[in-house]
Amino acid sequence: MQRGPGGVGREARGRIPLRKRLLVRLLFVSALIAVCSVAATAWLAVTTTTSALKEEQGQDLAADNSILARLSGYAATHSDWTDVRRTVRRLAAETGRRIALTTPDRTLVADSAPRGTPLPPRPAATVDPLRTDTYSETGAQLSGIDPRVVGPYLLPAQERANLDTLAARRKRCYERYGLQASVVRTAGGRPVVSVPDGTDPGGYGAAVCEDGQLNTPTPTEGKALADLTDLARPCLKQSGLDLGGQLFLTLDPSGKDPFGGGYLVAKYAAAGKNATARAAQHCILTARRTQLQPYVAPVADLFLGIGDQNPSRFDMSPANKAKVIGAAGLVLAVTVAVTAVVAIRLVRPLRALTEAAGAPPELHVRVPVTTRDETGILAEAFNDLTERRERLEAQRKAMVSDIAHELRSPLTNIRGWLEVVRDGVVQPDPPLLDSLHEEALVLQRIIDDLQDLAAADAGTLRLHREPLRAADLLDQVAAAHRVAAGAAGVALRTDADAAAWLDADPVRMRQALGNLVSNALRHTPADGTITLAARREGPDVVLTVTDTGAGIAPEDLPHVFDRFWRAEKSRSRRTGGSGLGLPIVRHLVAAHGGMADAASEPGEGAVFILRLPAAGPPTDGT
Repeated sequence: MQRGPGGVGREARGRIPLRKRLLVRLLFVSALIAVCSVAATAWLAVTTTTSALKEEQGQDLAADNSILARLSGYAATHSDWTDVRRTVRRLAAETGRRIALTTPDRTLVADSAPRGTPLPPRPAATVDPLRTDTYSETGAQLSGIDPRVVGPYLLPAQERANLDTLAARRKRCYERYGLQASVVRTAGGRPVVSVPDGTDPGGYGAAVCEDGQLNTPTPTEGKALADLTDLARPCLKQSGLDLGGQLFLTLDPSGKDPFGGGYLVAKYAAAGKNATARAAQHCILTARRTQLQPYVAPVADLFLGIGDQNPSRFDMSPANKAKVIGAAGLVLAVTVAVTAVVAIRLVRPLRALTEAAGAPPELHVRVPVTTRDETGILAEAFNDLTERRERLEAQRKAMVSDIAHELRSPLTNIRGWLEVVRDGVVQPDPPLLDSLHEEALVLQRIIDDLQDLAAADAGTLRLHREPLRAADLLDQVAAAHRVAAGAAGVALRTDADAAAWLDADPVRMRQALGNLVSNALRHTPADGTITLAARREGPDVVLTVTDTGAGIAPEDLPHVFDRFWRAEKSRSRRTGGSGLGLPIVRHLVAAHGGMADAASEPGEGAVFILRLPAAGPPTDGT
C-alpha cells in the first residue's frame, strides 16, 4: 500500500525526536532550575557567613575607602603632615578602626593606637595624591592626580569674583533658551556651568551663550600654565615633539582630561598619532607632578587595623555537606515529579489540537475543551475558527450554486432562440430581438452587480467624494425612477432636510438609493406610495426609503442583505431581482463609513435606513 505525499509529511512530523519533545524540555529545564536554586542557596549561605565573619574582624571595605579618601584629601590640601594627628584620631573614633601613618621607611607620622603598639606587617594603602585619585569616583582608587591638588592654580578672590560674574551670565543665557543650568565650583575656585547630561546647547539655539570668556585661563592660571610649559618642554623635546615656539595649553574645566587637573595639550593633540598622544600625556603628567610636588604632603603608608590578616572562610563539615546534598536531591525529585504531572496535563490538549488541525478540511473536526486555562481557551478559539471555516465554506458553495442558477436561465433562453432562428423556425423579427436584448441586459446586470461586490470585498471600490446635498440626491433618484413608478401606479415622494449634507460619491449614492427604490417598486402594489426622506441626526445624516407594500416577515428580516436571497422563493430574477441589489447597498454604505438597516411590520410596508456621517456645506470659492 502506497502512501500519498500528504500522509508521509504528517507521519514525518509526528516523529518528534526525544530531545525536542516538550515534556523532555520541561523536565530538563525544571531540573536545571532546581539545581541552580539549590546551588545559589548554598552559595548565599556561605557568602553570608563569610561576610559576617569579615564584619566581626573589622574588614569593612567601605570604611577603608572612606579613610583613604579623607587622608588623601588632607595630603592634597596640605604641604606636610604636621596637623594630621587630629584628623587621624577623629577618623578612628568615627570608624572604630586603628589608623596609622608612616613614611616609606616606617617612621611613624601619626597613630590612633597607644604609643608602642606594633604596626601590622603590611600597609593597607599608600597615600599619594599625585599618583592616586580617590576623589573622582567614590570607593575607587584611580591612577592619576587627585583633583583636590590645586597648588599654583588656586584663584585669588578677585579672579574668582570675575569668573563668578561670567558664570552667572552664562547660566542666565542658558535659562533664556530653556536649559536648566547649574554652577559648580572646582577645587581651585573656578566656577563651571553645566547642563543636563546628553543635552547639546546648540540644539536649543544656545550656542551664542558660549563666548569662550569663562573658559579662558585667568592671569594666575596663565602663569601656572606657562610654568607647566617650561617644565614639560625638555621631555617633549626628548620625545621628538619639539615643534618650535611656545607650547599651547588650554584649560578644560570639566576635569575629565587624560592628564589630570583639567588641562589639555592643544598643539600636540592635533598630531593624531597614538604614540605622539601617549608621549605628550606622559610629559605633561610628569611636569604637573613636578609642579605640584611642593604643595602636597609627602608620600605616606596607611595601616588599618589588622590589615595583613585575611578573614576566616566558612567551611562546611561533612555532616553539613550531607544535609545540603540530601536537601538538593529532595528538591530535585519533587521538582521533576511536579513538572512531569504539569507537562502531561499541558501536552494532552496540545496533541488533540495537533490531530484536529491535521485532519482533512472537509471534516471540520472539533476538539474537546477540558480545561479553563490557556490551552482550554486555545481549544475554544480553534473550535470557533472551525465553525467559521465551515460556515464560510457553506456560503461559498451556496454562492457558486446561486451564481450558476442566475446565469443559466438567461443564457439558456438566448441560446434556444438563437438556435431556432438559425434553423429557420422563427424569423428574427423586432419582438424577438427585443426579447434577446432583454435577456442580455439581465446577464449584464448580474455581472455588473457581481463586479461591484467583488470590488467591495477586495477593498478596491473607488469613491469620488464631494459635498452633496441630501435633498438634491433624493430628487435625482426620484426623477430617475419616476417613469417606472408611474407605470406601476405607485406614487414617488421626497422629503428632505435642507441642512442635511454628505461628503459622498454622488454616483455610488444614486446607485445605492436606486437599488432600494427598485426593490420597493417590486414589492409595492398599485396605488401605493414610496417615500424618500433625509434628515440630520446629530453627527449623522439618515436616508430612508419607505414603501407601503406587504412588508417583510420577522424571520426573513435578518437575511434581506444576504446575497441571492429572496423573501419569496417563487419570484423570478425579473420580478424579484438578481438577489444582489441589497448586498451592494450595504457595501456601498459601508465604504462611505456608514451602515444600512431594515425594519418592517408584516402588512404595513418596509423601511430601509442608511445612516452616514454628516458633512458641512461647501464654503464659498470651493
